Amino acid sequence: MPDHDLLPLLRERLLGTYAPLLADTSASLTFSAGDHSSWTVDIENGRAGARRGAPPHPTTRVRAPLTTLTDVVAGRRSGVGAFLAGDLTVRGNLALALQLDGLFDHRAGDDARTYTRSVRAGGIETFYLEAGPVEAPPVVLVHGLSATNASMLPLIPALSKHYRVLAPDLPGHGGSEARPAAHAARYLGDWLVAFLRETCDQPAVLVGNSLGGRTALEAGLNAPDDVRGLVLLCPAVAFRKLRQLVPFVRLVPDEIAALPFRVPRRMATRGLRGLFADPSRLPDAWYDAAIDEFVRMVSMRPNRLAMFSALRNVYLDEPFGASGFWDRLPSLRPPALFLWGDRDVLVPAGFSRWVEQALPHGRSLVLTDCGHVPQFEHPERTAELALEFIAGLTATERPA
Repeated sequence: MPDHDLLPLLRERLLGTYAPLLADTSASLTFSAGDHSSWTVDIENGRAGARRGAPPHPTTRVRAPLTTLTDVVAGRRSGVGAFLAGDLTVRGNLALALQLDGLFDHRAGDDARTYTRSVRAGGIETFYLEAGPVEAPPVVLVHGLSATNASMLPLIPALSKHYRVLAPDLPGHGGSEARPAAHAARYLGDWLVAFLRETCDQPAVLVGNSLGGRTALEAGLNAPDDVRGLVLLCPAVAFRKLRQLVPFVRLVPDEIAALPFRVPRRMATRGLRGLFADPSRLPDAWYDAAIDEFVRMVSMRPNRLAMFSALRNVYLDEPFGASGFWDRLPSLRPPALFLWGDRDVLVPAGFSRWVEQALPHGRSLVLTDCGHVPQFEHPERTAELALEFIAGLTATERPA
């Protein structure tokens, strides 16, 4: 193969492959190597073919130096690792770029790679990432509202050295199916428990950010035997105050999101950057990929309905009473570590004192100079604290 042509390698890697994940997909993914030529993988109902050149508007565009693209396609380097290192950028459908891994025949038992999987959990076709030794204890990463499992990627390299790591897309997010339903905490918690029972043969540690943290907490409250422990990163717990609009919000149906609307890209970018204490910590390429994925999801009616329903139910989450979050929280059995950001504009770190009152056996830490997404702003510290917590878990530490 000429050293400037990726086509023979793409065709060799794709020969005879079939990806169930993409069985209903028609898409094009273009690889571009700077000033060099471009190559396109066309996907049609789970099968893929490769050709030179690029269509005017590919579904996804991957850019990297030719050496990086060659190593990723050949299976010598993880595309996720190259993305995290800043050596590879993705524009367009980020979930598709991750799912394409399923078309490449990686070496069996390669624990350093991140694989793509799909499973039906609670009646929802759920796309997830998997890495680490298959026989190791499971750790499940759950992302936040309007994000995808890609927002948990910074934790995967460190955690997968010791554990089997799974990162599903929430219903209606990323590559997971969107179903018509009220996406309240109970619904999402039941889905997560179903996912655990389909994929894990032993209790799992759940690591959840924002809405993913609230979803993980609901799973821990309702199915404690399936949850070994919880690491909650700025979890979207129930509002204790500022509930004056609850009666009005109750009257707003989820179906209002069925109306077509456009989110200006500049506004979405400003909102995303506002989640971080120091937005400059993240490269522009990561913002571009995240906003592309957000714009893609809100453009699709079923996904837009799912995300709006989840957002609405975050605000409506009952704080007190028989079904209230704060009155139920003291009954949480799995050990829990809560991490908060001192500069979080969505979930104030002040919630930590209420958690400490409700869970005197738990642990609650406030990270300095940190916004709402600690796994991106402080990935090493977040992974270190998670690993320390997980390593300390034993059966005797679980409250009766």
